[in-house]
Amino acid sequence: MTPLRASTIAGLALMLALGPAFASGAPAGSAAAIQVHDDRDRNVVLAAPARRAITLAPHATELVYAAGAGDYLVGTVRGSDYPPAARAVPVIGDGTQPDAERVAAARPDLLIAWQPSAAEPLVRVMDKLGVPVFYSDPLTLEAIPGAVERMGVLFGTEPVARATAQDLQRRLDALKARYAGRRPVRVFVQAGLDPIFTLNDASIVSDALRLCGGVNVFGQASIVAPQVTLEGVLAARPEVVLAGVGRPEDTQANLSAWQKMGLPAARQGHVYGIDADALYRPGPRLIDAAETLCADLDRVR
Repeated sequence: MTPLRASTIAGLALMLALGPAFASGAPAGSAAAIQVHDDRDRNVVLAAPARRAITLAPHATELVYAAGAGDYLVGTVRGSDYPPAARAVPVIGDGTQPDAERVAAARPDLLIAWQPSAAEPLVRVMDKLGVPVFYSDPLTLEAIPGAVERMGVLFGTEPVARATAQDLQRRLDALKARYAGRRPVRVFVQAGLDPIFTLNDASIVSDALRLCGGVNVFGQASIVAPQVTLEGVLAARPEVVLAGVGRPEDTQANLSAWQKMGLPAARQGHVYGIDADALYRPGPRLIDAAETLCADLDRVR
């Protein structure tokens, strides 16, 4: 994390002197109005709905906008590019190294973090300032509608958040009903091609696969993102290759590569690509990705 300059330290000292009332914008000693459990099972307390929040992960930014609270973001990290309005939110660094000076200058009343290891130095400062820290880390598709609703509570936008969450849940329920009992399809999740990396069943991508009746051929790997060999992939006999892609033409490149490597699924054209941000971020667009994925697997069936 970037070292603090003397001017920033002075500003932080002033905020410390003013205490949590400065951070929340609520009078000192006022009763806590909002309590929400985060994804680290911490009870996060706000004196009033957040109005100057900072997100430390792109998926958290998407959740905030889905809850109807995008106007209350005063900072985010590089890569927070969806919805398009998020591109106008000031950037305070990247997700692994947020800039403490920029965060302090934004005077947040809520910090929405993701990975504790990356956020910890900044969180220590926020704790001293009395700025609440909420950890967002949905691990399954079923957790996403609830994540949107909790954002609505944090920002006081419950009606919008509730409507969005209900729509997401309805779509999930429809996928469950439609694909329950379908023939399992063996899937290789391509997380990297040179060298070859994949994801195991602990990933939220595998949760989407399960919803669609897919079976991750490396689901039982001991680490979340293992490197595997071409021989290992061939031996696993996947019927489908699934990859997150940045551009539509990347899917054709993946198909050609796997065809050259002799993968039978590729010879049959069963190499599919889904927008990487939608597929890998645990946010509302993962429901979109799941709908596309389920349709892709049906092509194989």
